[in-house]
Amino acid sequence: QVQLVESGGGLVQPGGSLRLSCAASGFTLNYYAIGWFRQAPGKEREGVSCSSSYGSTYYADSVKGRFTISRDNAKNTVSLQMNSLKPEDTAVYYCAARRAFCRTVEAEYGYWGQGTQVTVSS
Repeated sequence: QVQLVESGGGLVQPGGSLRLSCAASGFTLNYYAIGWFRQAPGKEREGVSCSSSYGSTYYADSVKGRFTISRDNAKNTVSLQMNSLKPEDTAVYYCAARRAFCRTVEAEYGYWGQGTQVTVSS
């Protein structure tokens, strides 16, 4: 049974940091791309970052230089280090999986986690 479980969300002040984790089970992470998406209240879900099975990484312009995606295939986990957080980063963050390559369209991801809330507020 394929499962993705996010963790690490919470409340943080502007300028602070959080590290999100996506734990995968039921499949071998080596062969999959993992994308991070987020959905803010009243907005559509958007892509944030992605790590392909070949080691390529991608970032939305809004998070470049602040977020870093990394994977540990041995532990079947992908992390998203988020620094210099802004109030506009407030959203529910989801990880999603698809074979091999990253895609920006969320419909191309077949497996999703339940999401973790990130709130950036003073």
